[in-house]
Amino acid sequence: MNRPLLLASAFALLATAGAAPAQQRVKPVTWTERPATPPVVPDAYGYTRRVVDIPMRDGIKLHTVIAIPKGGRDLGILMTRTPYDAESALGANPSGYAAPTDDGTTGADPITAGGYIRVFQDVRGMHKSQGGYVMNPAPVGTPFNPSKVDDSTDTYDTIDWLVKNVKESNGRVGITGISYDGFLSLMPLINPHPALKVAVPMNPMVDGWRGDDWFHNGAFRQTMMPYILSQQATAAADTPFRTGYSDDYEYYLKGGSAGAIAAATGVDKMGFFQKILEHPAYDSYWQSQAMDKVLADQPLKVPVMLVDGLWDQEDIYGAPAVYRALKPKDTRGDMVFLSAGPWFHGQEAGNGDALGAIKWDSDTAKWWRRNVLAPFLAHYLKSDQPAMDVAPVTIFRTGTNEWQRLQSWPTVAAASATRLYLKPGGALGFTPADGTAQTVDYVSDPAAPVSFRVRPNKPTYAPGSTWRQWLVDDQRAVSGRPDVITFETGPLTQAVTVAGVPEVHLNASTSGTDSDWVVKLIDVYPEGLKADTTMGGYQLAVSMDIFRGRYRESLSQAKALTPNVPLGYQFALPMVNHVFQPGHRIMVQVQSSWFPLYDRNPQTFVPNIFRAQPADYVKATQKVTVAGPDESFIALPVVK
Repeated sequence: MNRPLLLASAFALLATAGAAPAQQRVKPVTWTERPATPPVVPDAYGYTRRVVDIPMRDGIKLHTVIAIPKGGRDLGILMTRTPYDAESALGANPSGYAAPTDDGTTGADPITAGGYIRVFQDVRGMHKSQGGYVMNPAPVGTPFNPSKVDDSTDTYDTIDWLVKNVKESNGRVGITGISYDGFLSLMPLINPHPALKVAVPMNPMVDGWRGDDWFHNGAFRQTMMPYILSQQATAAADTPFRTGYSDDYEYYLKGGSAGAIAAATGVDKMGFFQKILEHPAYDSYWQSQAMDKVLADQPLKVPVMLVDGLWDQEDIYGAPAVYRALKPKDTRGDMVFLSAGPWFHGQEAGNGDALGAIKWDSDTAKWWRRNVLAPFLAHYLKSDQPAMDVAPVTIFRTGTNEWQRLQSWPTVAAASATRLYLKPGGALGFTPADGTAQTVDYVSDPAAPVSFRVRPNKPTYAPGSTWRQWLVDDQRAVSGRPDVITFETGPLTQAVTVAGVPEVHLNASTSGTDSDWVVKLIDVYPEGLKADTTMGGYQLAVSMDIFRGRYRESLSQAKALTPNVPLGYQFALPMVNHVFQPGHRIMVQVQSSWFPLYDRNPQTFVPNIFRAQPADYVKATQKVTVAGPDESFIALPVVK
C-alpha cells in the first residue's frame, strides 16, 4: 500500500475509534487548580469578613460586605453604601474607608481605631447587587420615581437586617461616605430607621444643577460625560470614554456642542444623559431631588455632620447647602454640625498638608479626623456614648492657616456684606468709582474659549492628571488674555478677613442673545517672597463660579438676552473663610467661557444649547459696567 493510502487508512481508524456511542462518552474534565471551597484567610486589617445578599422590601437583593473586628462584641455599625464596588472598599486598597494605620495617608484611621463593624453595600444595579441602576434616583413619591423604593428605603431595610442578624453589634448604626456615597448618606435621613444614630455625609452630591457634578448655574460640566458613560453602561462601571486626544481642550472644541459629543461617544444612549438633555433648566426634575430641598421638608431626627472642602473641585455646593437647609431646624443646637477644611474633593480622607502649591503648615485632614471625626462617631456609636467636645462648626481659616471652633456659620450675614467695586482702569476697591457710567469691554469668541487651566487639559482621570487641584491653579495662566478682564486693589495695608458667601452683582451687556459670566475672587501674593520664592505673584483663586445668562430672570425658564442692553446678574460664589494678608492684593477676574470644563455658550440664544449647531456659535462684545449707579460689585462678607 502506498503512503497516501496508509495515511487515509490511519485517519479512518482514528475517526472510527472516536465515534463511541453517546452512552459511552466520557464526561469532559475541568482542568483547574482552584479548590472547590476557598479557604478562610485571616484579614490583614484585623477583621472577620462576611458577604451577604440582603433582601429589600421588593425582593431585590443587595450585595453587602460586613467586616467585624476579630473577637468584637457590643460594637457600633458604620456603613457606607456605594456604586463603586463594595468588595474593593475593604482590602488591599481600602479607598480611605478602612485602613490599618494612622500614618496620615488614609482617611479611616479613627474609624479603624474605633473598632466599628464596617458595612459596605453595592447600590441597586451596580457590581454584584440585583436590580436596575438609576443615577441619584429621586425619592419615592416624586413624579420622577415610578417605583416604591429608593436609597432611603434600601438603607432602612439594610439597617433593619443588620441589627437583627449581626449579633456582634450594639444596635447603633451610623452612615458615612464621600461624594456619591455622601448623597447616599443623606437619603436615609428622609425616613430614618430608629437604629440610625448619626450620619456623616462628606462632600455629598446634593444639587446637580445649582453647583455640584452636572451643572453650575445652568452651565453644563461636559467633562463629566466620561463618568456618566462608565457608571451607566455596565454594572461593572468599566466602559471607557476614548477620544484619541491627549488634550481635552482640543477634543471638546472640535467635537462641537455637548450634545454632538454625546452622540459621537454613545453617552446619549445613557438614561441619565437623556434626562440631562431633556432638563437643561432648573425645573421640577432637578428641584424634586435636590437633597437640601428634600430634607428641608423632613423632620430632623438624626444628628448629622456635613463635611465640606473649601476647594472641592466636584461637589462644592452640596454640604453648605444642606447645612443652610437643616440648621434652622436645630433649635437645641446639638443636631446639625458643619466641618470645612482646605481640601479638594474627599481630601479629608487622606493627607491634608497641602493643596497643589499651597501649604497649610500641618496635616489638616489628619487633625480633623482625630479631633473632630473620631470623637463625633464615638459619641453616637459606642454603647457608653463617651462625651465629645466638638463645636457646631469646625472650619479652617486660610491665610492664617488655623482651625476655628464656631457656634454658627457664616459669621457675616449677607445683609452685612461689604461692597467690593469693579472700577475703571482695572481698579478694585471698597468705595464706588466717581463720575458717570463707564464700561470696560472684551470680545468673547467661542472658537477660542478661555481654558479653565493650563493646556494641555489632560482627561480628568487620566494618568498624571492634576484635576484635584485645579481650583487652586495660578490664575496668571489666563490673566493676560484680552478676553479676561482684571480688577485689582493696591497692596493691602491691613488684613482683610472674609467669612461667608461672596455674592456677585454684575451689570453687563452683550452683543449676542445669550452669554456666560465667570467671576473669580483671587488673592494675589506679593513679589519678592523670601520664604518661598515660587509663590511670588501667585494668583490664588479663593472663590469662583460661572452663571449662564439665559437664566438671569428665572433659573427654571431660559430667556434670550436683549443685545447691547446692560442687565443685572446676581449669583453666589462658593463660601470662603480666608484672610488676605497685608502686602497681598485682592483681584477679581471676569470672563465669558471656562472651557472645556463647561460647554461653550454659543452666544446666540437657542432653545437647548445641547443641540446648538456650528452656525450658532458667534463672537460677542461684552461690556461690564464699572462706574455709575449700576456699577458692578461683589458683596464680600468682610469681618469687621
